[in-house]
Amino acid sequence: MLNSSSRKLFKAMLPALPSLVFLLCFFCVPVYEILQTGAYNAEGNLSLAQFHRISGDIVYAKVLWTTFKISLLTALFAVGLGFPVAYFLSQISDRRRGKWMIWLLVPFWTSYLVKTFAWILLLSKTGVLASIAMGLGLVDDPQALAPSLSGVMIGMVHAMLPLAVMNMLPIMRGVNAQLLQAAETLGANRTVAFFSVFLPLAAPGMAAAGLLVFITSLGFFILPALLGTPQETMVAQLVISAINELFNLPFAAALSTVLLVCAVAVFVAYDKLVGLSSLSGESRLPVRNKNLPGMNGFLIVVGRTLGRAHGALGPISARVRGLKIYTLVMIALLSLPILVVLPIAFTDSPFLAFPPKGFSLRWFSSFMFSPVWQSALLRSFGVAVVTALAATALGLGAALSLTRLPSAWTKPMLAVFLAPLIVPRIVIAVGLFYLFARLGLVGTNLGLAIGHTVLAIPYVVVTMVAALKRFDWRLDDAGRILGASALARLRTIQMPMMIGSVVAALQIAFIISFDELTIAIFVSGGLTNTLPKQMWDDMTLQVNPTLAAVSLVMVVVIAVLVLIPTFFKRAEQA
Repeated sequence: MLNSSSRKLFKAMLPALPSLVFLLCFFCVPVYEILQTGAYNAEGNLSLAQFHRISGDIVYAKVLWTTFKISLLTALFAVGLGFPVAYFLSQISDRRRGKWMIWLLVPFWTSYLVKTFAWILLLSKTGVLASIAMGLGLVDDPQALAPSLSGVMIGMVHAMLPLAVMNMLPIMRGVNAQLLQAAETLGANRTVAFFSVFLPLAAPGMAAAGLLVFITSLGFFILPALLGTPQETMVAQLVISAINELFNLPFAAALSTVLLVCAVAVFVAYDKLVGLSSLSGESRLPVRNKNLPGMNGFLIVVGRTLGRAHGALGPISARVRGLKIYTLVMIALLSLPILVVLPIAFTDSPFLAFPPKGFSLRWFSSFMFSPVWQSALLRSFGVAVVTALAATALGLGAALSLTRLPSAWTKPMLAVFLAPLIVPRIVIAVGLFYLFARLGLVGTNLGLAIGHTVLAIPYVVVTMVAALKRFDWRLDDAGRILGASALARLRTIQMPMMIGSVVAALQIAFIISFDELTIAIFVSGGLTNTLPKQMWDDMTLQVNPTLAAVSLVMVVVIAVLVLIPTFFKRAEQA
């Protein structure tokens, strides 16, 4: 017989059991497949030959170094450029912040393929920037920014900057303004208070943003493949090449294992220094952080030094106008690729050129009446709908458990649900390919939906945990006391009050699936593509105006999906 504490723990864990079983089958098992395949030879014996091959060839060492260098630089630039934006958004009202966030979310959720396609149009030798420079007489023979390392960095920082902002913002909003007022009361000017109080408290958000950007960047292959040269080759590109071109599954598994081990090592170090809870928008760091010795002292020294120039610089809170201008510039740069794709989609020319020549809807017609494109579009929509429903249902159950479990269980459970976010996407894709090949799910819509759901669950969990923590459970207790069943309370109390968050979770899961390429490359089977996979195939063969029309359609879809939750949030607040 279970004692009362065990029964209480089991009851709290019960809503999370479906998501735990799902992740065990379709996340843990595939990752284990990666580890096993890379560590065994064709005869089934333990062998480190593939790892010796990686460590013994300077080419692979250079690719690993390039991967880490680009990922680290992307994280540093994204956090550095995004910090003023996040700080500005944290200082304004909720209503104004919501409007600003729309302009931030649309570029963020716009497909990586669309943004990469736009950067090709912008940065190539015959692209928009070169054409403008030549038209103004600034240069006679413009040099291409893509393909090059500069092009890769521009594309990756552009893609990751909104992610950095959104991870810093919740913790910045949680900083108690009264602490800054107390510091000023004790004699510190606002510059000193900012560096000695606000910045240390905001540090977990910066660390969380850097971690997520770094690990996400480790698995990138779209941007370096299309905007870079062979010198900017990253590990994910080698993995895809090893499977699609060399048919060397053990070597691909070994490369994926190396990437996985590096990501886990960074994640463990992050947890020791900052704490896992900051990934869900919480901060465990006090102003005096014992885990980062000397950091607070350094920030105080910097604050005092800058504080001496307080009269010249002016108080930080008085520079909201400058921060607003900076944020406007950043959002304009984030929206730039969308603005470039817009006119080119209506060109009459069979070739890409800027400025566009003539006006025509022929490329939209080519997209809408092409059986190949329409099949890809319908498949993407169908898989995304299934993914959104499945991920939201599983993630909601996991979030319910996380809010009810004892504190000792919360951290390990949160780590389990966030694991697909931490592991590079290419590793999950390769592992699912091995598993689905045995189950006969390669090339099926079910296989795609399963893979996309694995990727979407962490985002849904984080979204719903934040919503449940704001929920007033006393209302649910009152309904139970009055005799309402669990289903009745869910229908009449919980869902109406959380409808905005549920819709946001559905939206996030849908967009993740609709825009997902990595899983599709390995699981779609090549017979019937998803929309991103079809775009990828066309972009690697020939860039043409049809891609601009498809890109514009995807931007419109994403924009509509981003706007929908705002209406439900208004209903939720009403």
